[in-house]
This record gives sequence, C-alpha cells and structure tokens, in this order.
Amino acid sequence: MITRKLILHMVCIAVSVTAAQALADNGDTTQQSLTVGLGAQNAPAYSGSDKRHTQMVPVVQARDGAFFFDSLKGVGYNLQSDSGLYLEHSLGYGLGRSDRDSNWRDGSDKLKGMGNIDATANTSVTVGWMATQWMSFEGVATLPLSDGQGVRYRTSVTFIPVQDDGDSLALQVSALFGDARYMNTFYGVNERQSTRSGYARYRAGGGFYGVDSNLIWSHQFTRHWGSALSAGYTWLGDHAADSPIVFRRNQTTAAAAVTYTF
Repeated sequence: MITRKLILHMVCIAVSVTAAQALADNGDTTQQSLTVGLGAQNAPAYSGSDKRHTQMVPVVQARDGAFFFDSLKGVGYNLQSDSGLYLEHSLGYGLGRSDRDSNWRDGSDKLKGMGNIDATANTSVTVGWMATQWMSFEGVATLPLSDGQGVRYRTSVTFIPVQDDGDSLALQVSALFGDARYMNTFYGVNERQSTRSGYARYRAGGGFYGVDSNLIWSHQFTRHWGSALSAGYTWLGDHAADSPIVFRRNQTTAAAAVTYTF
C-alpha cells in the first residue's frame, strides 16, 4: 500500500498538519508561512506486515505563495481557481523498503532474501476539486524518476464535518491503484527472490489494490501552537493480499504531532 511512503506512515500526520496550518492561515494560501513540529507514528513495519513499529517523525512545512516545501511531499507548487479546482505538482523522495528491521523506513527481517527496494526520487501530480467547504475530491499520480519502480495512483474523497477557528475534523477515504511494475516491486516474488527467501513465486497484477481510510483531528491551541491526531485503516485487495509476503490484509495506523507555525 504504501501510498505515499513514509508515506504509508506519514500521510496521517501530513494531512493533519496541513489542515491545522490552513486554519492558522484562515484558509489563505498566498501568505508566507513556516511550520515545524515533531510527530510520532505507530504503523505496520511494511505494507502487509504483521509486525509494527513506532517512529519519531520531524514535520516541516514552508510556503511562499503557490510554492511550498513539505517533509512528506517534497518541493512543489499548487494552483487554485475560484471554482474550487486545484492543481499541484511536486518533486519528492521515496525511501523504498529494507529486507531487515529498520527504524527509519519500511522493512522487516521477514523479508530476508527479498532484497532491498532502493530509495527513489519521484514526481507527483494532483488534480482536485473542493466541491464545498466540507467535501473535496482528489486524484494523485506518483511516478518514479530515478528507478523503474512503477506508477501508483490514488483517488480520494475527504469530508470535513467540523471546521472552525480552533478545530478541524476530517475523514478521508482513498482507493489505491498501481501498475504491474509497482505491484510486483512491492508485492511480487520473482524466481531469484523465491530461491533466496523461501517464499513461493508470485506475480501481482496491476490495478486496484486497496482502500485507505484516515480520521484526522487538528486543534489550534494558539495562533502558533497546534496539534494533530489521526487514526488510519487500510484494507489490501486480492492483488496485494494474495502475495506470500503479505501476512495481514487489514492494517491500522496511529499518529500524533505537535506543531509551531511562525
């Protein structure tokens, strides 16, 4: 699943902090701002793992008009129209996966013999529509630039039933897709991997591979200090769950962060 790597682990925090920053800025994305913070996340060791790990995660978000830097997304820009349509383009970095337990990226000793998935630079294009103040639709395509890991896609709808000067509550539900190369990079087992790891060979088909849901609560204590709590649930479809390296198709994540906006 990943989607969104350290993504898989960081998306909950990132969406929460974004919502908090938007509240702090009163929804005005043309201002200059800098948000820093520290978060903690508890999540599966990798997509499909039955082991969990907890990590401390730095949060950095800077904006100057349409341009931004984000510790999750990377560097990029977004354009918005009065009709609610928006376009975002970013250059980021995916940390890949280790075949050993890891404190800083996805990985597990259960993957011994599968080999590492190298880190890669990537580019993401997002097209969305803020249909109302409480509902938005979005589609994201993420393509690797420095390695042929394949392309992943995400379509999502976000509901925001609570949004005021101090609090924001959002529910985001996403459908996850990947091409055949992406699916076999993260869920497939080729002949060499099978020989070295002992797992049966498996060729994953491209297409839909899961659903990701996140409930996010953001709270502003003051104009500068904010916090975010999130809980996530991911269900892996058959294309991913049938892989021999997937031990649990139903997975949960939890994250919390404290931020300061200058």
